[in-house]
Amino acid sequence: MPQPPAMNTPRDGSAPLVTVTADTLVAVDFGSRARTRPPGPYRRLFARPGTRAFTIGNLIARLPMGMFSVSAVVMIAGSRGSYALAGAVTATGLAATAVVAPWIARLVDRYGQARVAVPATLLAALGSVALLLCVRFDAPAWTLFAAYAATATTPNTGGMSRARWAHLLKGDADAVHTANSFEQAADELCFMLGPVLAAFLCGTFFPEAGTLVGAVLLVTGVLVFAAQRSTEPPLGGRTAATDAPPPLRSPGMPALLAVCLAMGAVFGATEVVTIAFADASGHRTAAGAVLALQAAGSCAAGLWYGRLRLSGSAEHRYPWCIAAMAALLTLPLLAASLTGSLLLLSAALLVSGMATAPTMITNMSLVQRRSPEGRLNEGMTLAVTALLGGIACGSAIGGWLVERLSPAAGYGVPIAAAAVALLVSLAARRGRNAARAACANSHPIH
Repeated sequence: MPQPPAMNTPRDGSAPLVTVTADTLVAVDFGSRARTRPPGPYRRLFARPGTRAFTIGNLIARLPMGMFSVSAVVMIAGSRGSYALAGAVTATGLAATAVVAPWIARLVDRYGQARVAVPATLLAALGSVALLLCVRFDAPAWTLFAAYAATATTPNTGGMSRARWAHLLKGDADAVHTANSFEQAADELCFMLGPVLAAFLCGTFFPEAGTLVGAVLLVTGVLVFAAQRSTEPPLGGRTAATDAPPPLRSPGMPALLAVCLAMGAVFGATEVVTIAFADASGHRTAAGAVLALQAAGSCAAGLWYGRLRLSGSAEHRYPWCIAAMAALLTLPLLAASLTGSLLLLSAALLVSGMATAPTMITNMSLVQRRSPEGRLNEGMTLAVTALLGGIACGSAIGGWLVERLSPAAGYGVPIAAAAVALLVSLAARRGRNAARAACANSHPIH
């Protein structure tokens, strides 16, 4: 422990002299550095007024996104004794979401988050409650499809949160990168905790508990989020919505959505194949924990990625991120086919998941840049819709391959999907470079 400076009083009675020791200099230097150390990027991000409040509400609303499908499957399969019916109902809800979600997002951009998100959420919550009652009171099967389809009006809370960050941080590229990284890590966290919470509620209390709690969390979170009006982005308005081209027609957007579709196939196939592999290994109950490890790896990588100050353009980094993801996805295939060990597979999924968040962060950054002014939420919702469609396709292909060959062989599907995403991104970049070269040749500089 450093000693206090010695006080030497001169004989003439003048002011005492202070003898400064080496320990004192070290202590003073350490203290000054502690006081002057700048806050980290995440502390600076949430030091802005209102950001913590809307983030808390958004996280509460986003958690049920990972709960609803698991809760519905457990609830329907437990009551009707048919996983086929449960899967068909959830697939219907996914298809309805793909149609309705962009329309809801367009209304959000035109009329504002609070005015649209709150009634849309209440309608979706009523659909969840209706599904619960239909299952509880043994209503005809068609009512399950109708009730679950009504939940498609659930607003894209992650997209609305990213739109707020884009509005608040306009002009600060580093801060936007940190915000997008945090949002992607939050997505991974919610999809990691949501299924675990749903399974716990349905198994501990009653089969409908997961759906009921999910509906309450969704409504509560959206109400808290919508109440933060000071951070809400300005309205796109009818003029912007009419004059601006649809996001789907924006240059570069179709390629991004195609990559999202392929990335969704990676996620969907990995989930189904991992459950099948755990079941074949005699540890089906451990499948959720194994998948949670993959999400945990992605969450940690996303937070780390947000602290980096990256050089170069996102367009240049994008194919490299996808290539890294495709390369790391070979690890689960090797672990499953060569060892057959669920423990080694868990470690392989943890490592392979670390490439997911950087890829999705870069993807969402490009989607934001290419969405027309006033239609940002619609553009990001299209990306999410493409992901959901890819998840459905990947689940179907992965399940088919597992039944025809083996669970280990099923891990080839995520690799193939990531390879397709890489080829699409490279082709899109080559097309942009060719267009730029043609534009430069047509307008030579004299």
